[in-house]
Amino acid sequence: MVDANLATEIAARLRRDILRGELLPGAKVKERDNAEGLGVSRTPMREAIRILATEGLIVLAPSRSPRVADPTFQELSDQLLVLRTLEVLSAELACSRATEDDLARIHDLSDQMADLYETGDSLDLFEVDMAFHTAIADASHNDSLAETHHAFLSRLWRARYLAARQWRNRSRARADHDAIVAALMVRDVAAVRAALETHLGRLADDIRPIIEDERGAAAKGMRN
Repeated sequence: MVDANLATEIAARLRRDILRGELLPGAKVKERDNAEGLGVSRTPMREAIRILATEGLIVLAPSRSPRVADPTFQELSDQLLVLRTLEVLSAELACSRATEDDLARIHDLSDQMADLYETGDSLDLFEVDMAFHTAIADASHNDSLAETHHAFLSRLWRARYLAARQWRNRSRARADHDAIVAALMVRDVAAVRAALETHLGRLADDIRPIIEDERGAAAKGMRN
C-alpha cells in the first residue's frame, strides 16, 4: 500500500526541483536513482511521479524513463489563454458567491505575499501566490470550475514561476494583487475582471523570452 503522505511530500520536493531548474525541461526523472537519493522505496517515488504527471510537469511514455515536460511557447500560450478565462470567471462568480471566510482567506494570502515581496525566498512567495489564485477559484463555489482551474494552474507552474521571479514582475504583481483584493472585497464584478485581465494579460509576453532562451540554450547544448 502506498503511503499517500510520503508520496505527496516527494512530489512537492520534485516539484520544487523542477521549478528551481535542478531538473531541467526534457531531463529524465529516474525512479530508482531519485528513490535512493531520498532514502525511500520506489513505490512512493513512482506515485509521486504519477502525481506530477497529472499536473503536466512530468511526461510519461511506455518503456521509457519519465521526463520533465518541455512545452513549446505556443503550447504554454494556449494554456495561459484558458487559465485567464477560468480565473476571470472564478473571480466574477466569487463576487456573488464568496463567503466572508473565503474573502478573509484571500485577503490573508495577499498579506502573506506582501510580507514576502521584499525579503522572501522567490519560491516561497510563488507558492503563496498560487495559493492566492487557487483561493479565488475555490471562492467561486463551482467545483467543476475549481478543478479545471487547478489542472491548468498546475500545468503552468514552472512557466509562471520563471516569470514571477523576475524582480520587475514581482513589484508589478504586488499592485495587481492589491487591485484584485480591493475589487473582491467590495464584490465589484467589473473591477475584478479588469484587475485580473491586467494581471494575467501580460503573462504570455513575460514568458516568451524566457522559454525561447531556455530552449535555445538546450538546443545549443545538444549540438555541442
